[in-house]
Amino acid sequence: MPETFTYTFDTPIYKGKTSFSTGLYIDGKWVDGSKKTTIDVINPTNGKIITKISQATSEDVDLAVVAAQKAFDTVWGLNTPGTKRGALLNKLGDLMQEHFDELAALEALDNGKTFGWAQDVDVTDSIATIKYYAGWADKIQGKTIETTQHKLTYTRHEPIGVVGQIIPWNFPLMMMAWKLGPALATGNCIVLKPSEFTPLTAIRMSELIHQAGFPPGVVNILAGYGGTAGAAIAEHPHIDKVAFTGSTLVGRKIMEASARTNLKNVTLELGGKSPNIIFDDADIDQAVKFTSHGIFWNHGQACCAGSRIFVHAKVYDEFLVKFTEKAKSLKIGDPFGIGTYQGPQVSQIQFDRIMGYIDSGKEQGATVHLGGERHGEEGYFIKPTIFTDVKPDMKIVQEEIFGPVGVVIKFDNDEDVLRQANDTMYGLAAAVFSKNIDRALQVAHKLKAGTAWVNCINQLHPQVPFGGFKQSGIGRELGEYALENYTAVKAVHVNFSLNVE
Repeated sequence: MPETFTYTFDTPIYKGKTSFSTGLYIDGKWVDGSKKTTIDVINPTNGKIITKISQATSEDVDLAVVAAQKAFDTVWGLNTPGTKRGALLNKLGDLMQEHFDELAALEALDNGKTFGWAQDVDVTDSIATIKYYAGWADKIQGKTIETTQHKLTYTRHEPIGVVGQIIPWNFPLMMMAWKLGPALATGNCIVLKPSEFTPLTAIRMSELIHQAGFPPGVVNILAGYGGTAGAAIAEHPHIDKVAFTGSTLVGRKIMEASARTNLKNVTLELGGKSPNIIFDDADIDQAVKFTSHGIFWNHGQACCAGSRIFVHAKVYDEFLVKFTEKAKSLKIGDPFGIGTYQGPQVSQIQFDRIMGYIDSGKEQGATVHLGGERHGEEGYFIKPTIFTDVKPDMKIVQEEIFGPVGVVIKFDNDEDVLRQANDTMYGLAAAVFSKNIDRALQVAHKLKAGTAWVNCINQLHPQVPFGGFKQSGIGRELGEYALENYTAVKAVHVNFSLNVE
């Protein structure tokens, strides 16, 4: 039997207790992994073990798929009306609200994000997303299509069946909600793998899903490594759809696995190297605040982070001074500390990766204008870092760093900055700051990105689609658009009086 994780939070801003099984959640039960192996969950503030959780392997994925298919065939999918699916999603949202602070504390504990940000963004938006898709559950509908008076022709949007979902470590709870909401609303059954770095909220959510009354097998949650459990999901012959959020490199592997096996339907939300363009007629104070939020929010661990900051020559010096002051004012430290803005990076691996990029920037001749160092002597903290004097071919300009590292680039020509902004293999998001709305919209429309923010950045809502162009992904999360990822369209022809010889 899996062990129980119990933890008491006694911090300046939150005091509470959590207790839940550390097992895999398969077919409505918490079980040990088939090989009885475990994964250490590490506290990124100090590198110490928080707890051990059960590790899923390919055998466990097989068991979860069997359970999911049985549920789909008997108690879910087209066997459960949309009104019931919506009611269960609403119940789940209510339970998340009841455990609001506990979920936020778990996010802060194993991810390192601040408790305040986890409350204001991660948990709040996760509940809103689940509730949003609860409203869609009884509105999945097709069309009647005129063909001939001798036939009735219509379409049905049917659930795909068993879907695999693989979520990342940067927004564990929110990415889980983004995946669960549309899949459950449309009647699919789920095998979900959270990141091995940040599995605690997903495991806790399994208990809330159980408590909400979802039938056994509808949702199965298996923490495991990408190379084993993740690969098993991507390659499984009886999973007909995979949704993945993570790196472009892994996204390619999932597409390869789909091609090799059963040609799964694949949706991918991948990396980014988002441009943030500040024109000479921008509100500089507003631009500074949003630019800081764009790159330093969530410790830079956001796929849509505005990491390439283009500033018009006329306002470059003013912007850089104010941006530097803003970055210096950000408090780094304990995620449960009063006034903390930035906690640690998620893991030693990620810390080393970011520091490697910082070293690369130095070696290639860029100027470290601010930061470029670890913060403190314990944990995975990195100071907010600003590079200047960069060149387009530098790694820090071209590659996704996924940390609190931004490059500031001077420009003086609108067409040239647009060319530079689009000079990337990515196309997830972009931002434009200008008081001239005509100028801003013209540029926004020409940016090759799935999301374009004007005079703001990192604004996400459950009802607004999110996804990328180019190598930033395939398909869309959120909004009505996400429902398309989880249904198969069937055309039905009903003959009334059509005859053939």
